[in-house]
Amino acid sequence: MARATTAILAAVAILGNAGLTNAQAPAGAPALSLFPSPWGQGGGDGWDAAYEKARAFVSNLTLVEKVNLTTGTGWEFDRCIGNTGSIPRLGFRSMCLQDGTVAVRYTDKNSVFPAGMNMAATFSRSLMRRRGEAMGSEFRGKGIDVALGPVTGPLGRVPAGGRNWEGFSPDPYLSGVGMFETVTGMQSVGVIATAKHYILNEQEHFRNNVDVTIDDRTMHELYLWPFADAVRAGVGAVMCSYNKINGNYSCENSWTLNYLLKNELNFQGFVMSDWGAQHSTLESALAGLDMAMPGDGGARGNVYGAFWGGALTEAVLNGTIPAWRVDDMAVRIMAAYYKIGALSGNKPRPDVNFSAWVKPNVTVGPVYFRANASIEPVNLHVDVQADHGALIREIGAKSTVLLKNKNNKALPLHKPGHIAIIGEDAQDAPGGPNACEDNKCYRGTLAMGYGSGPGYFPYLVAPATALKKRAAADNTTVAEAPSNWDLDAARTAATGADVAFVFASADSGEGYITIDGNTGDRNNLTLWGNGDALIQAVASVNPNTIVVLHTVGPVLIDYAAKHENITAILWAGLQGQESGNSLVDVLYGDIAPQGRSPFTWGQNISDYGAQVMYTSPTPLAPAQNFSEGVFIDYRYFQHAHTSSVYPFGHGLTYTQFDFENLTVHPCKGQAASTAAVPSKSWTAAAQTYGTVNSSMSANVDPSGFQRIKPFIYPWIIRAANATWLFTAPKAFANTTDPRTNNSAQAVLPAGGAPGGNPGLYDTVYTIGFDVRNRGNVNGTAVPQLYVQLGGKDNPWGVLRGFDDVSVAAGDRVHVEMNLTRRDISNWDTEKQNWVVNNLQKYVFIGRSVVDIALNSSLPALSLQSAGVMQQRLACLE
Repeated sequence: MARATTAILAAVAILGNAGLTNAQAPAGAPALSLFPSPWGQGGGDGWDAAYEKARAFVSNLTLVEKVNLTTGTGWEFDRCIGNTGSIPRLGFRSMCLQDGTVAVRYTDKNSVFPAGMNMAATFSRSLMRRRGEAMGSEFRGKGIDVALGPVTGPLGRVPAGGRNWEGFSPDPYLSGVGMFETVTGMQSVGVIATAKHYILNEQEHFRNNVDVTIDDRTMHELYLWPFADAVRAGVGAVMCSYNKINGNYSCENSWTLNYLLKNELNFQGFVMSDWGAQHSTLESALAGLDMAMPGDGGARGNVYGAFWGGALTEAVLNGTIPAWRVDDMAVRIMAAYYKIGALSGNKPRPDVNFSAWVKPNVTVGPVYFRANASIEPVNLHVDVQADHGALIREIGAKSTVLLKNKNNKALPLHKPGHIAIIGEDAQDAPGGPNACEDNKCYRGTLAMGYGSGPGYFPYLVAPATALKKRAAADNTTVAEAPSNWDLDAARTAATGADVAFVFASADSGEGYITIDGNTGDRNNLTLWGNGDALIQAVASVNPNTIVVLHTVGPVLIDYAAKHENITAILWAGLQGQESGNSLVDVLYGDIAPQGRSPFTWGQNISDYGAQVMYTSPTPLAPAQNFSEGVFIDYRYFQHAHTSSVYPFGHGLTYTQFDFENLTVHPCKGQAASTAAVPSKSWTAAAQTYGTVNSSMSANVDPSGFQRIKPFIYPWIIRAANATWLFTAPKAFANTTDPRTNNSAQAVLPAGGAPGGNPGLYDTVYTIGFDVRNRGNVNGTAVPQLYVQLGGKDNPWGVLRGFDDVSVAAGDRVHVEMNLTRRDISNWDTEKQNWVVNNLQKYVFIGRSVVDIALNSSLPALSLQSAGVMQQRLACLE
């Protein structure tokens, strides 16, 4: 088996030396085969059946019909944010692609869900999946084929990153679980999920052209990790990002698309560009892009108005791009379509029943908005909310993190006689929650960030509304001071109150919007709108001040953590439409808090190490080196021996949990016949489906067809003298150019199945322990498992397991968590594989990354030093 693996690596090196090697690969990596773009082959988990249908469908298509599937129709040219061309001859309507990450963007009668970071804060796999299912059903109900989410790029390298709130956490394991469960949930109801933004899109400043330099190990152990989980979940689409990586744009980067995503991770779906992130015809096609969105764009003078469309048809006809590459694009797109369709029982997909460009409160408008053509009812106001409000309320409550609860007595509340509600963040926004498109104004309570991720609220329950409703039921009197700037009014309202609630927030979003000087990314980690001064003013007069924070990430609250009069601090994050109700459920103990912080709270912004690059000495060619490697967020705090205000994973409850009786059960190797090297050492050769008709009549507009300008079409432009400009396609078989070589490809040792080598996911240890609730109220414990991999190049510990465990008062529950081979491995750049080092390893069970209750060494495995997956492992009974 070792000889077979050596042969594979040798083949990789040979192919890599054929040309165009390492142009985009990281320094220090061996010669890598970055071309050709791997062709989809199917595989388990429904891909085989989907590929069979896709190949049959594509075999019936003409070249221009295949190109029509790959190219968007243009920005604002059709009803959705993104639209492919259609196949009218076969009755296949265009595919509809739509934002966003917390709601269906630009529609009405949809829900607004809690943000991705709130989902991470629940540390609950079941809630992550249930949210995915609910969101997926809303997208499908609107007639959307492809939902543009979930997000794990940005991962959260920098704490002030503008779009961090759309993702889950700067911890790759927690983000990976969020991606797996969300993708699984969304696609189970028949909508294609999109893992985005792939990859290293970690800030909004210079996002369109920043050139990120990164090493191979950091790429694998941090940024690629959660994308691997999305691919393993069967995600149908991946969206490449705006930035450059090691010198080349993400959407034409053969290292990240061909080598990592399509070969190593064995991704079987299609790669789409972010909107406007395509920069070429040839390079993007050969580097692995499968769908261009929104479709229009291109160099000045481009007669097609697009890099693809007719330009792609022309490139195939003149022999620049091989026919098999376009066939593979179309097959991948249709395979994702059929695979996800099967998950919904192959039910007919609903028609698109909205227009992204006509205001939701308007019914009639142009189907082709930018051309102002085809006026008809476009917004049918289909209600897709179902009973999702109850789930949103539950998630909002269970994602709320109780950071501080002085003497465990400030909360929960018990019918206080008099409360004060202070701060703009508690109030309804002037003009309503949808007064500003894309949430680009900062007014009232904060329940989602800004940019392309938000949607229109069906309603938004402000904290003040929910608190006053509860107060009325309890005969509690209420004083209010809604302004953040009138500190005298705030102090007056707080004076004499049994409880003074003070609300503060901090916002961020996408870089095309600037709010108060914050262009996407936050300028700092202070609270917005005078929030810090407001908190201190209230705390100066009331000895029972409770701080509620709606923020997009960590803020600097060391002063509040230490203040004697501040008895409780809650991070509510971005809770969605039920925000106020969710908060009141926790404040009054109707739901015991289970939220745990998905990021670290530092004393200073410098405590985090890596920062947003706000300026560049070369603004036209900004460069950024991720030189911190794997040390971000809590890993950096550990590495720098820096104390936090509140650590990653921290969160209090209304009871006390003990963790006891730790056991560690290693697994043993099975027979060599169950080897976990890739099931195939080589792929089959690339295939073409159907034939390419190179006649002029087959590739130009049908006679009498009237174009809608500036709609993007797949046809060739006729020459002025009506002569045919192109020769028949070239034969590409066995060419020496690695970019167009259709010969069998070597399967990487780390690959072999969606998500990577199946052996990576074998259980190698089972960790058992008991959780005991020694309080007098029921609650949910969130035990966290951390592993120390050994060596100075590794963090002190990395998250490798968690669970949310309901335990009745006085009761005890046994918990088991599995560690996989991947969990205890490091990436070896030279071997291009995951390797278990020979250093002693330890496992820790804790309430946070610093509050450790149990620990043990991990017994050595017989295959510990193996450089490849030579055997599958089975846990001892």
